[in-house]
Amino acid sequence: MKPQTLPVNLNLNVRGLKTSATLAINEASNQLIKEGKKVYKFGLGQSPFPVPDSVVKALQQNAHEKDYLPVKGLYELRRAVAGYNRRHEGIDSQPEDVLIGPGSKELIFLLQLVYYGDLLIPTPSWVSYSPQAQIIGRQVHWIPASADNNWRMSPEMLDKECRNDPDRPRILILNYPSNPTGNTYPIERLKNLAEVARKYKIILISDEIYGRIHHTNQHVSIARYYPEGTIISGGLSKWCGAGGWRLGTFSFPPNLRWLLDALATAASETFTSTSAPIQYAAVTAFNGNDEIEAYLHESRRVLRTLAKFMTDSFQEANIGVPQIDGGFYVFPDFGFYRDKLNIRGIFTSEELCSTILKETGVAMLPGNDFGLQPTELVSRMAYVDFNGKEALAAAGSAWVDKKLNGDFIEACCPRVAEGTRVLIEWLKGL
Repeated sequence: MKPQTLPVNLNLNVRGLKTSATLAINEASNQLIKEGKKVYKFGLGQSPFPVPDSVVKALQQNAHEKDYLPVKGLYELRRAVAGYNRRHEGIDSQPEDVLIGPGSKELIFLLQLVYYGDLLIPTPSWVSYSPQAQIIGRQVHWIPASADNNWRMSPEMLDKECRNDPDRPRILILNYPSNPTGNTYPIERLKNLAEVARKYKIILISDEIYGRIHHTNQHVSIARYYPEGTIISGGLSKWCGAGGWRLGTFSFPPNLRWLLDALATAASETFTSTSAPIQYAAVTAFNGNDEIEAYLHESRRVLRTLAKFMTDSFQEANIGVPQIDGGFYVFPDFGFYRDKLNIRGIFTSEELCSTILKETGVAMLPGNDFGLQPTELVSRMAYVDFNGKEALAAAGSAWVDKKLNGDFIEACCPRVAEGTRVLIEWLKGL
């Protein structure tokens, strides 16, 4: 008998969606490495730094914790997150207004699920915001930005999007320091955006996952200026080097506690609760200590130096890049080479990244994954392909009294330096 073939009956909202671009490029890079090819991994934005020792020890000490925890999260952890918000963001935060989840990605998805509203996101934005809305069946509206204003959303464009239907429910996701650009928003711009959000009663998710690795430690939350409508999204993945631990946090204003309760209800029917040992360990991370502050100080030094290296290297090669304020991303524009690329049959950012990966081993993501038009020859690169533990040790010992520079990059981040040179040499050789 022939085996029966089950009918394909995919939800229309999922049909056509691909695996998350960041995860797909990482898997493709790893496969090429297994095949013996040299790959420079600028694709997946995973922190290169180790989890701080005190947080690792806290996990080891709580590995025996096996019980289901409350859906909203371990109360001691919610209290630690609230204290973290007060110390670092200047926000009047209480434990009762904090929700813990298995990564901020899951919490953002659940919020879109339980709150009926259109999704507003700036162009460009992180690869998963828009697909999440598509899966749920929400309308996505891109707020256009451009390289001329460092790819930052303007209050005027936000107002223009909302004014024709002022009472429509909306969720706005504002991520800064930004993935994919690395830039942030000045305080005056945050204040003006807050005014527009208040005018239209927008639910604002402030994705501040990179806030603590602002390169000069000057991150400011928009929740200071729109406290009644802002949900701060955070977690351990970027500033604490614990992406695989999958722990995210949402901090709500008190007047949106009804929305927190709605998310908790959905969570109770989906993930139940976040891993118990991880939550207990996260208490140490969010409470902070001298070791963690020293770790962050050195992390910022290394990332700030890398950002300057990438910016200088690209600008000297006529590759435009926005200002990098935090995180570990650069968003290069290869438009200067458009004519030569066209001769090679390369007309889109996807074709550009695919060709470069095949011919040089430099793995990066095309701009269209972040909401840009396919013909905009822009990519996102995560400069994380180095041994973060060794880089931190060198910065805190051999380089502790010296300014980090190109020599440090060559010694401690050689794959980033070599991959950048390989890419530039390929472009110049067109």
